[in-house]
Amino acid sequence: MGLYSVVAENRRRSPAQRRKDAKRNRVSKGLSLRLCAFAREIFLLQFVIFFLLAATASAHEGPPFPLFLDQRVDRYLVSVWTDPDVGTAQFFVIVSRQDAGELPADLRVQIGVQPASGRLTETFYAAERENLQQQVQYKAEVHFDVEELWRVRIRLESAQGKSETIATVEATPPGYGRWDLLLYLFPFLAIGVLWTIALIRKFRRRREENH
Repeated sequence: MGLYSVVAENRRRSPAQRRKDAKRNRVSKGLSLRLCAFAREIFLLQFVIFFLLAATASAHEGPPFPLFLDQRVDRYLVSVWTDPDVGTAQFFVIVSRQDAGELPADLRVQIGVQPASGRLTETFYAAERENLQQQVQYKAEVHFDVEELWRVRIRLESAQGKSETIATVEATPPGYGRWDLLLYLFPFLAIGVLWTIALIRKFRRRREENH
């Protein structure tokens, strides 16, 4: 249909019919705007849920916390920080001399762990010295198989002798990884996308019926 035909058709319509068409167009335009706003809200809600769960997962894993600080162990001052997740748990051992002297060059640090219930024998893990300028720190990764209280033995060995101290820590469930979080959120994201697509198709069908 050409432009002149459209103009002629509009002239043949009664004022009431033209007002009705204009009202229908306003309703369709308003519905379209509401649908777009609703779709934006759906996607915004999905992103808010994603970031809230991501923050929850990060808080659940959490940074290492102090098991004890500046504890006197013979000639040493020892601080231990840990992230005791079930599976691979991390321990950070910070060592200094009480007299502010130099640490033995051959100082070795071991972490021994055993369930407080005694159901398993004690297992030792060697800690590796990290290259830090401000302090002497050793890092070890140990294995916790279940959530329960564990006895942790910090052992310091060198040619000058052996020293150790014992503490307890509760193993905690591991937090969500990135892929675990995405896998967990996928059904919610898929439902939101399908719902938005269905609304858009419904609007298009209604608009085609009106025309």
